[in-house]
Amino acid sequence: MNLPNPNELLAQLAAVIKPTLTANTVLVGMHTGGVWAADYLQPLLDSHMPHGSLDISFYRDDFERIGLHAQVKPTHLPFEVEGRDILLIDDVLYTGRSVRAAMNALFDYGRPAQIRLAVLIDRIGDRQLPIAADFVGAALPVPAHQHIHLVRDTQLQLALKLVDIS
Repeated sequence: MNLPNPNELLAQLAAVIKPTLTANTVLVGMHTGGVWAADYLQPLLDSHMPHGSLDISFYRDDFERIGLHAQVKPTHLPFEVEGRDILLIDDVLYTGRSVRAAMNALFDYGRPAQIRLAVLIDRIGDRQLPIAADFVGAALPVPAHQHIHLVRDTQLQLALKLVDIS
């Protein structure tokens, strides 16, 4: 499968998202790929837009089964969540469970006015929860034995990688 260039997808997303922004909008990237995507999007959308990062490790519904992920990152929300328009960024939307966990985490910080979801890749099929992105870079069918990962190299360049899990 030939994967699209994530920088091109992020530029396309920015063009679609930008007209919908309000003065009340804040950007929140989900660790880890969503944070990388948000870092790229923020200057394209509005360099002064408040932005933060969200770790959902403790909000996952499989936490008790799989335990704590070894790479827990800090949540950093340098703004009030209460009453804000949240633009939540994730790299790949698959089952919807990570987005559900992110919404639960956000509500622990306050009640947003709204949450809109932007994803680099919407993985077609296998959704387990009724969650859909408001903004999608690309929708791709991916075989069940593979995952798509957003990776970042030492020069901070983004790439999409297809990984066999079987």
